[in-house]
Amino acid sequence: MQIAEGVQLVTFGILSALMLGSALGVVLFANIVYSAFLLGGVFISMAGIYILLNADFVSAAQILVYVGAVNVLILFAIMLVNKREDFKPLKNGWLRQGTTAVVCAGLFTLLSAVSLVTPWKISTTIVPLASTIVPLAKHFFTDFLLPFELASVLLLMSMVGAIILARRDFIPDLVAGDSTKDRLTLPERPRELVGK
Repeated sequence: MQIAEGVQLVTFGILSALMLGSALGVVLFANIVYSAFLLGGVFISMAGIYILLNADFVSAAQILVYVGAVNVLILFAIMLVNKREDFKPLKNGWLRQGTTAVVCAGLFTLLSAVSLVTPWKISTTIVPLASTIVPLAKHFFTDFLLPFELASVLLLMSMVGAIILARRDFIPDLVAGDSTKDRLTLPERPRELVGK
């Protein structure tokens, strides 16, 4: 996608401001539902920046995977768990906050130094790019087939683990005198009678 340089700069500025504002909201809001929705705003702004970089597949994957799956999963986890606990004040809590501030300042300094030292070359020649989906598919199914399949197995294992953790209250307790035939069966959830 080739658009005018001024439009690119304005769009980049708007998307950057949206992403930074949403990221600050994720960190600063006390309500976790608002933070989850603002995290979706961060992901969508990042997808817009990918579109500006002519990375159409990465942008679509960003929206489908992160906004469509991860953020919805976070929202469902928040709304289904819904545990309300009062947080107790920690002893020496200032030490954790100070350590976090020092680590964040160090990372910010490191990233700023790297971005200032990196020679950013701006090409004046405009090369029209075709879709990036075909080259990515070739790399996925030739050079990176093993990592691609390992990632799918890892996602499958995490999904099975999430199901086991979600259903852990239905797993029967093992008692020393139990017979081994019923140990691997899950008891059925008691059903309520429907009134006539």
